[in-house]
Amino acid sequence: MDFITDFVEQNISGQLFVSVHVLLIMLHVILISVAYLVMAERKVSAYIQDRLGPNRVGFDFGLPFLKFLSTTGPLKGVLGLGQPLADGIKFLLKEDYTPGRVDKVLFTLAPVFIIIPALIGFAVIPWGGYWDLGSIPTPIGTLEGGRILVAGANINVGIVYLLAVSSLGVYGVTLGGWASNSKYSFLGGLRATAQMISYEIPLGLSLMAALLVIGSVLPTRIIDYQVEHGWLVLAQPMAMILFFVAILAEANRAPFDNAEAEQELVGGYHTEYSSMRFALFFLAEYAHMFTSAAFLVLLFFGGYHLPLGFLGEDHLLSPTNTTLLGVFAKIGVFFGKVILVNMLQIVIRWTVPRIRYDQVMMLGWQSLIPISLAVVVMTSFMVYFGMTPADTATWGLPTAFTWAPMCAVNIVLLLGVVAFQTTLPRSTINRQIKMYGSRFHPVEGEVVNTAPSDPMALEDRPVQGTAPAV
Repeated sequence: MDFITDFVEQNISGQLFVSVHVLLIMLHVILISVAYLVMAERKVSAYIQDRLGPNRVGFDFGLPFLKFLSTTGPLKGVLGLGQPLADGIKFLLKEDYTPGRVDKVLFTLAPVFIIIPALIGFAVIPWGGYWDLGSIPTPIGTLEGGRILVAGANINVGIVYLLAVSSLGVYGVTLGGWASNSKYSFLGGLRATAQMISYEIPLGLSLMAALLVIGSVLPTRIIDYQVEHGWLVLAQPMAMILFFVAILAEANRAPFDNAEAEQELVGGYHTEYSSMRFALFFLAEYAHMFTSAAFLVLLFFGGYHLPLGFLGEDHLLSPTNTTLLGVFAKIGVFFGKVILVNMLQIVIRWTVPRIRYDQVMMLGWQSLIPISLAVVVMTSFMVYFGMTPADTATWGLPTAFTWAPMCAVNIVLLLGVVAFQTTLPRSTINRQIKMYGSRFHPVEGEVVNTAPSDPMALEDRPVQGTAPAV
């Protein structure tokens, strides 16, 4: 027993104890969040399309012996809160069918290769900042406390790890498309591979622009910098937009969902999948959404920080507040920002039409990559000449405006890009052809009237009819 106690006290620290618990807790939080992001997507799309969406399934699933779980209030099924669980049970109970002549090993491994990177990237996110933890007595020894980072892994190369892990998701897509022995799946895998590799370039360059300003790859230092000098979205709006567009493409989200375009490829790289193997592909997309949104919030939106300086220097969301209550408050703010970014990603899917595949590649190589290179060069000049927010803080500017010089240069760069784009030759692809006699190009002297002429079509009160109202 003394040997076990000595081993625990010498090799297991308070940081390891907290990190393991953060990993286990946040893994389940993300899985539950992913399930309800699917439901949120369905509800948002229903609202945009003037429908109701899921609104029947409560937590009783229609079973009499579970009726007590949803007898009153919102649990009755009005909000459809049981829909994600019902969908999960459906996937578990469906037949796990494997088509003939597929590569069975790779066919089975592909969903694993795509879900694992999505579920391990969050490990370096500092959800709650630092926590002053005392010694932890356990039956097998006392764990040494101290200043503990509330994250799954406290490593010095956090951003490098996150970038490396996020790039591994392409292997699952590629294997799924190749191993399915289907032309639709193969084409979807090819599209996804080319798209994800292409958009990693502007993603990495916009990340480089942010890190040049901050001067560190430590996630905690990134948040501390934004606490001192303002959120980086104010100083680097162009980098933020490029990063956001790139994470949409990396997660195969609309308008970049050409890898699973139903109108062209049936379902793309997961056409031949069913049951839980299909569910893993489905969940991986939303897990990538969640992790990439957390990455975006960490880099450009201050992480757990809110501008509450009027509450004093040691308010709950201040990095100097290391109490347990402060940790929970920071986790809540960070999580709330991530969900807001996810809602924006969902709204974009149901408002912006899908871009054609050749347009996706042209956007990446002919627009985003050159612009991101220009942003990196511009940022390098600003760093070299000492005009970053950290440098301008010494000029005597108010703390709220230390980002102004870099923001102004970003605006100038944006205007320059727009002006340069107007000088480039325009593509003739899909240019409208004049068809004389059509509603858009009538024959000279002819007046085309496309308005309805039937009285009922002009009536705003179709129930009352065309008769005058009394």
